[in-house]
Amino acid sequence: MNRHTLTQVRTVAQREFGTVLRSRLTLLFLAGYLALVVGLAWLSATGTYLGLVLDLLTPTEALVPVLAFALGYRSILADREHGELDTLRTYPLSRAAYVAGVYLGRAVVTVAVVLLGLLGAALLVPLTEGRQITVVAAHATVDSPLLYGRFVALTVAFALVALAVALLVSAAAQSSRGGLALAVGAVLAMVVGVDSALVAALTGGFVSPEGLTWLLAVSPNSAFRSLVFALTLAPVGASVPTGAGVAASVLGLVGWTALALVGAAVVAWRS
Repeated sequence: MNRHTLTQVRTVAQREFGTVLRSRLTLLFLAGYLALVVGLAWLSATGTYLGLVLDLLTPTEALVPVLAFALGYRSILADREHGELDTLRTYPLSRAAYVAGVYLGRAVVTVAVVLLGLLGAALLVPLTEGRQITVVAAHATVDSPLLYGRFVALTVAFALVALAVALLVSAAAQSSRGGLALAVGAVLAMVVGVDSALVAALTGGFVSPEGLTWLLAVSPNSAFRSLVFALTLAPVGASVPTGAGVAASVLGLVGWTALALVGAAVVAWRS
């Protein structure tokens, strides 16, 4: 990527970042997200970092895609509806640079909000000495902020995957109503749809337990969950994926991100 292309990406990214910050409705939503995450941490009151991970894991699988889609599902769609995309196409701006800039600008906000929420939750751990989850109490000596830091890093990666999918939805949508419908459908598919299909395939005998390791990587949520168990909850004796399972989950998340961004670049520039 040459300097000119990098400049294009940075310019588009700055534009997207400013667009997000100028939207009062978006800022209100982000404040609500932060309050919800910190509130969940306060209510859990485990007094341990591993306990906090266990309490936040399931809500995170649902909240992070909602956050990413709220920030990304109208990004390219709004440019198309307002005629800005047609104007941008008259400049020497490649589709790859445009989508990369949109992704980068929205990713900065997404990552910042995810980090603020989870770090704010972590600050409550020393202040809460409530109930002890059995599995954590039995392994209290392994509790560490480092393990929680791994969970934070994995959550950021998961958010970036969801944001890439949101951009693909935004690029594919034909109208605001259609974009909203696609966004809701995509969130539901990520949160419950794909996992439910995998469970049905396993219980119906269509997938062998041996093949399940790689099949789980098809779902971003399952891949994220597997990595959290392997890299964060393993010290407390949780059942964790094998090395092949970890590799499959990483490839799954990387694959979803790459395919979504390439797809967004292909369909965003259509006539």
